[in-house]
Amino acid sequence: MPIAIGILTVSDRASRGEYEDRGGPAIREWLTRVLCCEWTACAEIVPDESDRIEAAIIHMCDEQGCGLVLTTGGTGPSPRDVTPEATEAVCDRLMPGFGEQMRAASLQVVPTAILSRQIAGTRGRSLIINLPGNPSAVADCLDAVFPAVPYCLDLLGGPRLETRAEECEVFRPAAAL
Repeated sequence: MPIAIGILTVSDRASRGEYEDRGGPAIREWLTRVLCCEWTACAEIVPDESDRIEAAIIHMCDEQGCGLVLTTGGTGPSPRDVTPEATEAVCDRLMPGFGEQMRAASLQVVPTAILSRQIAGTRGRSLIINLPGNPSAVADCLDAVFPAVPYCLDLLGGPRLETRAEECEVFRPAAAL
């Protein structure tokens, strides 16, 4: 059975069809290149509204069984950027190291990465990670944190993700192999 992975695009304009969603497809392309296990995307586009973001994450985790939910967009400092707050509202625990690592990696590319407010957290057996909306930043951030994602899911009792080692070498302690 394929592993369900949530891909949530947060964008007012994309949700109204005024703007092409580029963040969601960037996540899908990255995962297709890196994962060697069978998986399926549960994708949705919602506007920058906390209640809609929260409902989508809850639906992906609790009803669609997504062990991993990756959001894109809504992580900047503008008043409409509320993805981190919505994510925090539905998480059992926050995982601050993910946001720290993504910002550190992004700062190597662009000095405005310090403005990014991505977070990550857990909901039950699911891991939720906020990514930026820019497609190249999506790849930079996934490259930075994904080596820890499969083991995190193992610890949560979530699905076992396997990657192509030449694309992304994950860390699992010898006892977890």
